[in-house]
Amino acid sequence: MRRTITAMTLCAAAALLLTGCGSADPKPAPEGGKQQPQPAASQQQNQGGPSSAPAGSGGGAKHEVTLEVGGTGKTAVMYSGIGSGFEPQTLPWTKSGTAELTAAEQKVGYLVSVVPGTITGADGKLQQAPCTIKVDGKVVAESDGVTNAKGCSYKIKH
Repeated sequence: MRRTITAMTLCAAAALLLTGCGSADPKPAPEGGKQQPQPAASQQQNQGGPSSAPAGSGGGAKHEVTLEVGGTGKTAVMYSGIGSGFEPQTLPWTKSGTAELTAAEQKVGYLVSVVPGTITGADGKLQQAPCTIKVDGKVVAESDGVTNAKGCSYKIKH
């Protein structure tokens, strides 16, 4: 009986703690009492949509980033660095945006990446779609999808 009561007490305490961990205080309304509408996340992930680059603390280094996936047909594309997403895309696919690095990111680097899904190669076999990353117009990472099937990633430093 004592063991049962102890186990029930522990379960109740754990549930109470877990309930408290999941709550987040809403942001206070700005002066005037109205909340500003937030753009839908899906709008930011559309091809050519606005980027959701990290906000700099003034004077951040800005870089134009272009992610490209080649090939034909459709495949899933996962990307991060100028927004993020994991969606089926029609190939060839391109996404461009601005990455604004904070002072810390300028020192340690800011990672941008694109990982394309598979396509049917010229030999009829499945292979990863080729990808390219350009920063300020310069190609900084690329993969043909055959010899390097890890996608493309690059750490931007200032």
